[in-house]
Amino acid sequence: MDPIAAVVLVVVVVLLLLIAWGSIRIAREYERGVVFRLGRLIDLKGPGIFLILPFGVDRLTKVDLRVIAQDVPTQEVVTLDNVTVKVNAVVFFQVVDARAAITRVFSYANATMLISQTTLRSVLGQSSLDELLAGRDKISVQLQQIIDQHTEPWGIKVRNVEVKYVELPAGMQRALARQAEAEREKRAKIIAAEGEFQAAQKLTDAAHVMSTQPAALALRYMQTLLDLGVDKNTTIVFPIPVELIRPLLEGASRAPDSARVPAERDRA
Repeated sequence: MDPIAAVVLVVVVVLLLLIAWGSIRIAREYERGVVFRLGRLIDLKGPGIFLILPFGVDRLTKVDLRVIAQDVPTQEVVTLDNVTVKVNAVVFFQVVDARAAITRVFSYANATMLISQTTLRSVLGQSSLDELLAGRDKISVQLQQIIDQHTEPWGIKVRNVEVKYVELPAGMQRALARQAEAEREKRAKIIAAEGEFQAAQKLTDAAHVMSTQPAALALRYMQTLLDLGVDKNTTIVFPIPVELIRPLLEGASRAPDSARVPAERDRA
């Protein structure tokens, strides 16, 4: 073979290898390739192996389609009831339209973070402190809906927004602690009062039963004697209730009357 021809063949083979090396691209399962051919957007590439035109004819940008979790920097917010708090949140979003995410916004991740910051301040500024502390789920849903409306034209779907923590001023923390303590004392007093009321009702019912049933009163009296008689070193003097001896008195009063009747019959 002519040496010149051999050199030309080697150069051609090298150029073909370089072209092939510059044309072959691989996209993972969670990636899509956005290709601009001479500045014009063409169909998406991937996943898997695909070819593009080398030497700057095609420009490739890979877009990750996985859910991205991004922290929203701490924001100082004035609530509806004029309390200044510091709030931090996290946004979970995902690219659902790779071409829109590249062509309609310069940096979709940065734009999503900025719109999350402004929306966080706006929504929390319309909420009171109690709503912020007790209704985080409702606020998270509201944040997700508002942010998603702004990012939808960019091909971004906001999956969830979570308020991570709320930092209160020291004075407000002490006030909330006193409020919680007062609330606990209030519940304790209400429970104690309800217990006293129920006990009084039961005692009233028991007194009513004993007043109508002398035998029940006698049994209760005897039970009290047994309970107090456990300690043998103590001497206790109990008055006898009239209810206990009333049957005896009534029997004694009837006895003379019953004795007079036979006597009068004998005289007759």
